Amino acid sequence: MKSLELVPLPEHGLSGCFSPRGLLILITAMILSLPAGNAPGQEAVAESTAADSATSSLAAGGEAAPAFDATLAGGQTEEYLLGPEIAPHNAWMLICCALVLFMTAPGLAMFYSGLVRKKNVVSVLMQCIFLMGLMTCLWALYGYSLAFGGSNPYIGNFDYVFMRGVSRFWSEEHGMALTPMVEGLPIPRLTHMLFQGMFFIITPALICGAFAERMKFNAMVAFSVLWGTFVYCPLAHWVWGGGILAYGVEGAWAGGALDFAGGTVVHISSGVTALVTAIVLGPRIGHGTEPMPPHNLTYTALGAAMLWFGWFGFNAGSELAVDGITSSAFAVTHFAAAAGAVAWAGLEWLKRGRATLLGASSGAIAGLVCITPAAGFVNLMPALLMGALAGIACYFACSKIKATFKYDDSLDAFGVHGVGGTLGAVLTGVFATRAIWDITGEGTPLGIIEGNYSTIIGQVVATIVTWAFAAVVTIALLKILDATIGLRVESNAERQGLDVTEHGEEGYIFM
Repeated sequence: MKSLELVPLPEHGLSGCFSPRGLLILITAMILSLPAGNAPGQEAVAESTAADSATSSLAAGGEAAPAFDATLAGGQTEEYLLGPEIAPHNAWMLICCALVLFMTAPGLAMFYSGLVRKKNVVSVLMQCIFLMGLMTCLWALYGYSLAFGGSNPYIGNFDYVFMRGVSRFWSEEHGMALTPMVEGLPIPRLTHMLFQGMFFIITPALICGAFAERMKFNAMVAFSVLWGTFVYCPLAHWVWGGGILAYGVEGAWAGGALDFAGGTVVHISSGVTALVTAIVLGPRIGHGTEPMPPHNLTYTALGAAMLWFGWFGFNAGSELAVDGITSSAFAVTHFAAAAGAVAWAGLEWLKRGRATLLGASSGAIAGLVCITPAAGFVNLMPALLMGALAGIACYFACSKIKATFKYDDSLDAFGVHGVGGTLGAVLTGVFATRAIWDITGEGTPLGIIEGNYSTIIGQVVATIVTWAFAAVVTIALLKILDATIGLRVESNAERQGLDVTEHGEEGYIFM
C-alpha cells in the first residue's frame, strides 16, 4: 500500500466538515492531496512507504510534518494522526465506512423490500436493520480478530478479541493517549476495523434475498452468526489476511487471487450460500403457480441508486488510502454499473420489446458486483466491457437458468451476486494491468492482456475454493439448524405473511 506526500487541510481542520461547506472543503483538500498524474511517456514518480514519506513531507510553512515515532510501542500520538500524512486518508476512509453501511440500510433494505410481496416488507427491512446490529457486535467481540489477526494461513488468532490492540489506550510510559496503527497503511486500526466490519454486515444481508418470505427470524439470526464465524471470517483471512488465497503471499494456492474489494469474500460466498439455502429450504408456497410480482418498484429503484452511490465507498475505499488507484477504482465502479444497467435493460428491449425499471436496476447491481474484485486492477474500457458482460450473464442467470433448474432464489441473490461475482473474479485475471496497480513493485505484468497467464489460474482456483467451501459449510449449518430449531415458518404463517406472524407489524396501515 502506497503513501503520498500530501498538503495539509485548511486551517480550520476537520471542524464542521459535516456541513455542506465543510464537506466541500474536505473533498477539495483530498483532491489537492493527490500528486499530479503522469502524462503518457513520462516516467512514473517513485512513491515512498508510509514511514519514509512521513519524515520527508513538509507541512504548511515549510515545517516538517509530525513523524512516525517507532518508540511509541502499540500506537501513535494525536499530533501524528492530525498531520498531513494521515488525516486526509483517515477522513476519506471514515466517509467510506459510512457509505458501505449506507449500502445495507437504506440501500439493500429498500432494494429487497420492494421486490417482495407487501405482506413481507417489514420482515426484509428487519433482517437488514437487525443484521447491522448483530454483525457489528460479533465483529467487535471476535470477528475482526479471526479475519485479520495473526499469520496462520487458515484462520486468524485472538490478537484483537474484544478490540484489544484496536482501541485507543492510555500509555503510562509516555503519559499520553495513543492510537494503534495498521502497519504499512496511513490509517488507524480503528478505521480499518470499522471499514472491514461494514463488509461483514452486508454479506449475510445479501443472502437474505434467497430465503425471503419463508425463513424463520430466529433461524436467520442463528444462521448469520454461524455463517459469519465459519465462512466469512476464514475467507476474509484467506484473501485479505495473508492466508492461502492472498495474492503474492508465500505458500498461497496457485499464487493467490487478486480480489480488490470482495469478489470472492463477499459476492461469490454470499451468492453460493444463497443458492444452497434456496434449494435446502425449497420454494415458496405458490412459486411457479401464483403471481409474485414486486410490490413496490419505487423502493427497488431507489435502493439500487443508493447501492450504486454507496458502492463508491465499497470499491474506492478498498484502496485504504487516497491516491491514484482510489480515483481509478471510483471511475471503473461507475463505468461498470452504467454498462450493466444499459446491457440488461437493452437485452430486455431486444427480446421483449420494452426495457424495464427492474431490469435497469438489476443490471446496475450486476455491473457493480462484477467490477468489485477488479476495481483496483483494471482500466476504464475493460470496466465498461465487464459491466456489460455482467448485465447479460446475470440476466440469463435470473431468467433462463433459474427457470430451467426451478430453484426459488426469491430475490436473485445467486443470479446477481453468485454469477456476477464469479464472472468478475475470472475477468480480473484477464484485464488486470500493472498500469493501475503495480502490485509487485517490480513492473510484473498482471493479466492476460499483458501476457501473463498465471494470474487467471489463481483467480479460477480461488473461485473454485470459495464455491466449494461456502457450499459445504452452508449445507452443514443449515442441516444442523433445521434439526434443532427448524428453518422454515409454518405454511399458515407463510401464507399470512412474515410481517404479522414473525414481527407482529405491518408495513402499510391506512387509517
